Amino acid sequence: MKQEIIIGTRDSQLAMWQARWVLEKLQKLYPRKRFFLRGMKTRGDHILDVALAKIGDKGLFTKELEVALSVGEIDLAVHSMKDLPTRLPEGLIIGAFCQREYPGDVLISRHGLTLETLPPGARIGTSSLRRTAQILHFRPDFNVTTIRGNLTTRLRKLEELNLDAIILAYAGIHRLGHDARITQLIPLDICLPAVGQGAIAIEIRADDPEIQDLIRPLDDPGSRATITAERALMRKLEGGCQVPIGALGQIQHNQLLLEGAVASLDGRQLVRDRISGPPNEAEQLGEELAARLIKLGAGGILEKARQEFDLE
Repeated sequence: MKQEIIIGTRDSQLAMWQARWVLEKLQKLYPRKRFFLRGMKTRGDHILDVALAKIGDKGLFTKELEVALSVGEIDLAVHSMKDLPTRLPEGLIIGAFCQREYPGDVLISRHGLTLETLPPGARIGTSSLRRTAQILHFRPDFNVTTIRGNLTTRLRKLEELNLDAIILAYAGIHRLGHDARITQLIPLDICLPAVGQGAIAIEIRADDPEIQDLIRPLDDPGSRATITAERALMRKLEGGCQVPIGALGQIQHNQLLLEGAVASLDGRQLVRDRISGPPNEAEQLGEELAARLIKLGAGGILEKARQEFDLE
């Protein structure tokens, strides 16, 4: 039995917070074991002057960690679930879907205004095609500006670039203690979140039952079911994390309710639908909703988006 466990993570402030959260949970469960963090930079951390979609690579924030995991340099990898591609490298699995934080997006504006009250032509900063497409569908007059960098950098760019507002995930803002900056929780009927947004994923080697048993207490069945459905939808649509797809699964009255949306990059086209069923059929529900969205026109919208950004 291993007595020393190495936890791999990106070395950004938010990623380290998430990895420390996992470490502290495990340390409490297994006080006789010793846990260590190993931070590393990923390709996505190095490329900060290009929109993520134009880099055209799935796994931008996970690949280096997955290589280290595969060769045994680390025992488990902690990720933001939304960064994990829907197809993992051979031999790796998601060992735990940690309990999800509120999954939606938030608006942070300089003058306390909301999406509804921002002036015509307001400049909105975001790094996400998903947010851009859905926000432009709601307010076509917005002028969306691409901002990259970690959470602290993006908060700073609100002032530096003289933007009217920026859009970020609630989970990151909350985890780093910036709740007071939030102007508006963006309604889910305006903007569905990214697949897996708000959840922490623990990735492990498939042939490592010892680590699987170790992290089992951190796996949340509800989060596993809802996010499995979202990831199945994404996989069926063949969408990486940088395409305009939003999805959200929720458990309501012992049923899994899954909503999905696909929007064109300019926001002019948007298809959205929902489905519900037993949580133990999460994979099938995700695939069925994806098929429905394709019938509504999602396939053509995504193909056009891929051509525009050369996404493979």
